[in-house]
Amino acid sequence: MRRERGLKVVLVVVGLLFCGLVYPLVLFVQQEPALAMMMSLYVTLGIFLLLAARNPSANRSLIAFTAWSSFAHAAVMSLQAFRNFIARGELIGSAVLVIIGVVLIVLAPAKQRVERVSASGA
Repeated sequence: MRRERGLKVVLVVVGLLFCGLVYPLVLFVQQEPALAMMMSLYVTLGIFLLLAARNPSANRSLIAFTAWSSFAHAAVMSLQAFRNFIARGELIGSAVLVIIGVVLIVLAPAKQRVERVSASGA
């Protein structure tokens, strides 16, 4: 029960964090269109995470997607920072994404066990 409550809190916090990207999205839409496009995906994901907080076990795939996409984004950002494509200060964002991914994986709801009913009705 504590694990589910913790997951709900994390989903709300991460959802609000991602939704908060709407402000920089509006600022960057003309200056950095690619960055604005990526932020629009995170804002959308944030809305769905807020909705998933109501019933996390029914949204396992969304939670897993958020965790694994956070890892993927952090890996790409880290590689870009170490190759000097982006500023090294962006590694802070990578660390935040890794933390989000780890917390979501640790708190993810257990897979629901489905009981199979035989066709013969026995």
